[in-house]
Amino acid sequence: MNASLAQLDAAAADDAVALLDGIYEHSPGIAAAAMVERPFGDLVHLKRALVDATRAGGRGAQLALLRAHPKLAGKAMVAGALTAESTDEQTRSGLTQCSPEEFARLHALNDAYDARFGWPFILAVRGPTGLGLARLEIIATFERRLSNEPEAEFEECLRNVHRIAELRLADRF
Repeated sequence: MNASLAQLDAAAADDAVALLDGIYEHSPGIAAAAMVERPFGDLVHLKRALVDATRAGGRGAQLALLRAHPKLAGKAMVAGALTAESTDEQTRSGLTQCSPEEFARLHALNDAYDARFGWPFILAVRGPTGLGLARLEIIATFERRLSNEPEAEFEECLRNVHRIAELRLADRF
């Protein structure tokens, strides 16, 4: 679905939140909170309003946002239960085409990460250019970030959540 900022600005509150469905994984409250910033002059303004709404929600809401994200190459992917956006991102990155060894490694990393931090590993798998990271890059990043301190990793996950949202916004508007 492609939309315009003019449509978003003119929409009733519930309709505006629906236009942003999926930008932040299973977190419509972020979109609802950002609506106070309307009208949005451009995508940068919209993105900033969403980031500000996330920040204003506090640590508990941020943790809930992180926990709303699926594990990379996890059970939800295997079961076909990801959102359309996550399915597209994990498919583009090749995570749906893992070898048995890569799949086992990702599952072990998911388990270790969850045990260490208490939320799923989050990485904008479309990468800095939006074209996607290779599976081996994803695995290497996963391994490297396991040694981060919890607070640094929390912030890194939030940064990646916002990068994911930025890419999804660019696709949608």
